[in-house]
Amino acid sequence: MPVQALVGHAQEALVLALLLSLPVLVVAALVGLLVGALQGATQIQDGSVGHLPKVVAGGLVLVLAAPWMGHHLLAFASRMLGLAGS
Repeated sequence: MPVQALVGHAQEALVLALLLSLPVLVVAALVGLLVGALQGATQIQDGSVGHLPKVVAGGLVLVLAAPWMGHHLLAFASRMLGLAGS
């Protein structure tokens, strides 16, 4: 397999990793922003208050997006394994 093809596949893998992690990161960032605004408005300055909502929201997004993530990951892995076998 030529080096350019390997670099292309590695780039595709990195883009896929970014695409699969993006929903969780966006939701965690938005929830963190919302919790920070609420903490500022209510003057609650405890650092541990902001972690639980982000973890719960991230877990919920993982549960909801798991079929979509699995489909894309399986398609990529099948394609790469098919190329490795030939």
